[in-house]
Amino acid sequence: MVQIIHPASNSRVTRVELDDRLVALARTVHAPELAMEAALKDSAMKWARFGKTCLGQALYRHRSFFQNPSSSPAWSHVELSYFRGMVPGDVIQDLVVNRQQNDANLVRAEILLTTPSSFILPLDWQGLADPSERLASLEFIQVDPAFLGEYRNVMRDYCGPAAAKLVRAGKFGTFRAMETAAVLYRAPGLTIDWNQIHLCELNPDGFHGFGREFKAALREDTPDAADTPDVFAALERIRTVPRWTFNDPLVEADTAVAQEGRREP
Repeated sequence: MVQIIHPASNSRVTRVELDDRLVALARTVHAPELAMEAALKDSAMKWARFGKTCLGQALYRHRSFFQNPSSSPAWSHVELSYFRGMVPGDVIQDLVVNRQQNDANLVRAEILLTTPSSFILPLDWQGLADPSERLASLEFIQVDPAFLGEYRNVMRDYCGPAAAKLVRAGKFGTFRAMETAAVLYRAPGLTIDWNQIHLCELNPDGFHGFGREFKAALREDTPDAADTPDVFAALERIRTVPRWTFNDPLVEADTAVAQEGRREP
């Protein structure tokens, strides 16, 4: 039986579009030692050092796989740093270039842009600081470059609106779809690739993927809802998901991101 989604009372969300000029620097790292993780947490808490255009940082620690068809070695942490306009050169120098011998092992660093109509946060976003059954889902997606336009259209017309409804209802914490604009570093041993990262805070119990959640969310509002399953099924031919993980949020100093973009009812 499909669950019916009812928006929470007075819930409002913000939607960040490409022309709102929000960018993120993503670092995928492996920190097998406690001292390395402590250094990552300390760095993320001091995000204000990056200047007025920095909107905050978040750090996530790998807990489990939702989907992992690849044999490529796993990493332990993902760090997201958000900026208005562009990522300053001195930040890239600090986080990507000038790494010290005792730092966590950098696996990949990239600059991300928001996916059309698919970067959604509640206006009162405060992270998962309170005790919660939710984890941070991080989905690493490789879209066939020949079909990027089609993929963006599906995200804008179907996935984004469905995600916004689920965020309003409180079922998702946020839904942040981002597209790789530039890869700044890639470790030689990394054998998988991706050009999209999707972040969403959700309860993994009973979760069977976003397609089912989105179809249920759209079913109430879409007169031709019978057609939507084909839309989501079509994604299977244009993209793969080489890695999908559930993560514990260690630092969520990113509440300012919810003040960007366009406010929606």
